[in-house]
Amino acid sequence: MPDGLDQVGARLRVARRANGWTLDELARRAGMSPSTLSRLEQGKRQATLELLIPLTRELRLRIDDLVRPPVQDPRVRRPVVRRDGLEIVPLTPEGAPIQTFKATHAPVDVPPSLKTHDGYEWLYVLAGRLRLRLGDQDLVLTRGEAADFDTRIPHAMSAAGSRPAQILSIFNEAGVEQHTHVRT
Repeated sequence: MPDGLDQVGARLRVARRANGWTLDELARRAGMSPSTLSRLEQGKRQATLELLIPLTRELRLRIDDLVRPPVQDPRVRRPVVRRDGLEIVPLTPEGAPIQTFKATHAPVDVPPSLKTHDGYEWLYVLAGRLRLRLGDQDLVLTRGEAADFDTRIPHAMSAAGSRPAQILSIFNEAGVEQHTHVRT
């Protein structure tokens, strides 16, 4: 498995080109020969601190930007949460500062009670109709509509009508436990 060093040359080349510099220009600025820089970019020369430090100074990069670990598997594989007629599918890794979920609200006979908690929530209706009770307001959002609110305002959501409502929901860390915590 690659250790991150195998991409130093390619990252140097991308950074040089992003600055609009030729090999000759960057080599001159960094105090090395164009052939040395060319071999570094092609992976034919071992990257040493002696060579990388002047290059990173000129390119305004950190060494870590050039020698970063390989990208981990980007897929999010977290369990689906099911409770009270609600299915919540996590779309961001656990511990991310902002959490995104796809939630499906099943139709209910009795709407859920209003709740409050710290945080903010943003939601977008993907399918169906969503009843959003927010303070004194009783709103029905349809596909393509969004809402953004302070979750310290008493609120509750449910499907409006006889079909499920599917939404994308984004909230900060304070709202994650309130919305996804499975009661035992």
